[in-house]
Amino acid sequence: MTTATATGWATLGLRKSVRLVEVGLRDGLQAVPEPLRTEDKVELVRLLIAAGLTEIEAVSFAHPKVLPQLADAAEVMAAVPRTNGVRYRGLAPNLKGVQRAVECGLDEVVVVISADEEVSRRNQRRGTAELVAELPEIARIVSSAGARLVVAVACSFFAPARGPVPRSEREFVVDAAVDAGADGIYLACTSGQEHPGEVFAGVTDTLDRHPGLDLGVHLHNRNGFAPANALAAVAAGATWLEGSFAGLGGDLWFPGDPTVLGNAPMEDLVHLFDSLGITTGVDLTAYLQVVKRAVELTGIPSTSFVTRGGSRADLATASWPD
Repeated sequence: MTTATATGWATLGLRKSVRLVEVGLRDGLQAVPEPLRTEDKVELVRLLIAAGLTEIEAVSFAHPKVLPQLADAAEVMAAVPRTNGVRYRGLAPNLKGVQRAVECGLDEVVVVISADEEVSRRNQRRGTAELVAELPEIARIVSSAGARLVVAVACSFFAPARGPVPRSEREFVVDAAVDAGADGIYLACTSGQEHPGEVFAGVTDTLDRHPGLDLGVHLHNRNGFAPANALAAVAAGATWLEGSFAGLGGDLWFPGDPTVLGNAPMEDLVHLFDSLGITTGVDLTAYLQVVKRAVELTGIPSTSFVTRGGSRADLATASWPD
């Protein structure tokens, strides 16, 4: 590591390390219409672990008719390697999903509640307050199973067909999650139109209200701001960031070029933090093997810059053509 690289994180006021949570197997694959085989999903898990990922959102417990791609959640969890230090997450959209999730040996159960009422009703067919009211019972079930509860606050900053979401609406969900005993919370850039100022302010406000909270940010990339939002989140004190291999998944609600509608490509996040000398524990070269295999399995090309333009190391070691 060069001196310039080593001091990059300090210059920006960032910490020396950041946790990365992989959501490609859930939020990524749910955008792929043709279901992958269970063994293919487990292969991706093994490749992720080999690349250094230790927090993997592997499954969802949405109704199989709603998300047939993720209908094999129990089978996936029965087959994934139980490697020391690796934590598996599963998303549960409601109380019934939570009850199914805790039977599969998950380390963490993720429950999504939208700060925006309209998105909540369209996505989960229930209002924000209705979902919040279930949190104490959800927390009890998850805790009794020996798992951690993570509450995802969808549309934390910006909502489709609306625009900026008032701070008070985000705080309503966050405060309820903390009161219910959530072990972690993440603020989601659901629309992909969030900007760094909103992310920095939202993370700062949340940590001011709840010091010591294990707080993450889920990143989408519709407007290309995901790397800037990632830096804003870490600068404000977020302890983890979420991305997906190849930028797969993400926003499916409104029209747009598919190459910008996905999650933040995890490989771009790894490349970004490597360049700044910020430790992630993820090996970029090994992670690119995950991306390659995901592209082979889904037929959907990666949207990341590092897969299309190469890394800093690739360019630095390139030779001029004769």
